[in-house]
Amino acid sequence: STTSTPVMCSSPVSVLYSSPSSSVNHSPASSAIGSPPSSSAAFVPNWVENLKIPWHNLPEELVQILERQKRPSPRLRREMVRTVVSEMMKTCKNPTKRNTTEIAKRMVAKYPKSLEDVIDGDVIGLGYHSLVKQLQSRIENVKRPDTPMITKRKAQLDDDDTDEIPTEQKASVQDTYGCVNWEPKHLPLSETAESQLDKKERMKMLFENNNYQTEDVIEHIKSTFYTQCKEINKGTSIETLCREWPFLFIQAGMAEHFQQLTGVSLTGSFHENVDKKGERLLNFLKTGDSRKHKPVLNALLKLQAERNQSSGCSEEVIEMVLLLMAHFGENEAHLFHCVEETSLAKEVQMKDVPLTPCLIVL
Repeated sequence: STTSTPVMCSSPVSVLYSSPSSSVNHSPASSAIGSPPSSSAAFVPNWVENLKIPWHNLPEELVQILERQKRPSPRLRREMVRTVVSEMMKTCKNPTKRNTTEIAKRMVAKYPKSLEDVIDGDVIGLGYHSLVKQLQSRIENVKRPDTPMITKRKAQLDDDDTDEIPTEQKASVQDTYGCVNWEPKHLPLSETAESQLDKKERMKMLFENNNYQTEDVIEHIKSTFYTQCKEINKGTSIETLCREWPFLFIQAGMAEHFQQLTGVSLTGSFHENVDKKGERLLNFLKTGDSRKHKPVLNALLKLQAERNQSSGCSEEVIEMVLLLMAHFGENEAHLFHCVEETSLAKEVQMKDVPLTPCLIVL
């Protein structure tokens, strides 16, 4: 069984550096004429490739707006969706989400300035999610009169992409989402099994003696990433990993492992997004959300009373984290367990720590 090991943090905001999350949406497939077979996730039906988007059938007002790279009004955008869906359903009576996604991508690619998902100049996600949702909703509305009032959903359909994945493999497949290097196939050319073991033992010794530089940690994590993945992916417990790979549980080591795993700089990406979107997010939480949700208002009043009392982190980031927690109804006591500033990890009384994942805060 896995035993939780406390991780010391100097600030609650450290959670943002060590808790990346990802979510995956699965949509039920449909047994449409144009549905792609499960053997190829990248397959696009011929009718989708050959479909000519009926730009010429759109209202002249909308065509002018698109050609001038302006944003259409919601009314004109709905008109465009109705026209495109009508053309789609002449060929395929039951288009799938994959079909609508391919068509939405083509539409946005032709008129990105007019149709792309953008907020304050920033492209949201892949840029075409809202158009896909509109196309799907329109398709469902058109199909509704032909849909029986009561139908039984089939457990699995032939064109469901997950059919080819055995049940016992699904969990491991999901672990790879968002990763670019989940399971390296080969050791670095300069490494051998023996050199990996030597570096692993050297890291344990440096950690035990508290005698290391951040640069050394980053270099060792990078060069032994192959072996780390082998041990993590086979289901090694957190307790064992903490003992065998202690640098994975400090900020520099965790951030470098995350960089190798996902190709994303954890702290760099966080700060970049705070710079880009932090002000807008705080403005929403302070001026809009606080009026509707009492917990957010209470958190805001508490922050104002304690302003300038924190150290080691910007006031804006602290406000952002605590207001978001209030917005989502998170209990601080379940996320942060405070101990004496001089406490060591081994001195933390685990019986006092919440059962939920949390941070031990000095």
